[in-house]
Amino acid sequence: MSHLEEIKKELEKLDKTSGLIQSGEPIPSRPEVRAVVLDTLSVLFPNYFTAEKDASLTLIEARLARQIAMAEQFSETEAELSPQDIAKQFIDALPEVKRLLLTDIEALYEGDPAAKFRDEVIICYPGFFATAVYRLAHVLYGYKVPLVPRIMTEFAHEKTGVDIHAGAQIGEYFFIDHATGIVIGETTVIGDHVKLYQGVTLGAKSFELDENGNPIKNIKRHPNIGNNVVIYANATILGGNTYIGDNSIIGASTWIIESVPEGSRVFYSADTAKAMEFWGDYGSGI
Repeated sequence: MSHLEEIKKELEKLDKTSGLIQSGEPIPSRPEVRAVVLDTLSVLFPNYFTAEKDASLTLIEARLARQIAMAEQFSETEAELSPQDIAKQFIDALPEVKRLLLTDIEALYEGDPAAKFRDEVIICYPGFFATAVYRLAHVLYGYKVPLVPRIMTEFAHEKTGVDIHAGAQIGEYFFIDHATGIVIGETTVIGDHVKLYQGVTLGAKSFELDENGNPIKNIKRHPNIGNNVVIYANATILGGNTYIGDNSIIGASTWIIESVPEGSRVFYSADTAKAMEFWGDYGSGI
């Protein structure tokens, strides 16, 4: 046996114990999924996005259906709809997706003095791009499509530094400014008129473990953010039982693992006693 044949056998042996799905079937193509994203955005906002392949809705639907079909091997349950039906539902959802994105554009335009016109938000703002891709992926996540929504949001993650899981629930008029470093976990729920600045993490505080010591999946792990909340740079909010009440302001570099009531003002200070005196029980130190 040649040296190269030995290497090949070693690689095959590792495959058998890897835990990977070794079906031999084609898997979803990252370039194809990215093309679907860009083509769909070019349909939603003509002239603002360049289609990678063909931006006709008919071809987008057909290409998406093929990617969904290849992803089905990664599903833990049998799909209720066919890949073709899910792709059709995706196309049917585009008017609502565009309606939501227009509210996001408005939030950025009204909330950032640097935005001189609404078109600038579409053309220049990485936070808007990440949000747009998330809203497309969230449609497919709702139909329990495996892998494809994650490929979509990771495309935006690579381009913008913003990591929004497709499963997060985000309301209208969503504002991401400066973008880089934002993380929004799968079970996060965000209300309307919420502003996030760079470096914000909406994450899990800890992972519940099963009897074998493995993390339990499909449970609420990430926080709820109310309406009209502003979260400044590098704030970290963790935990599935953590609620940020409506009309709250979360200051930069804060660490929050407990709920705060409506109308709270939370900020970081090295002088915890002074912060508590000024801001009350929900000030610095959490």
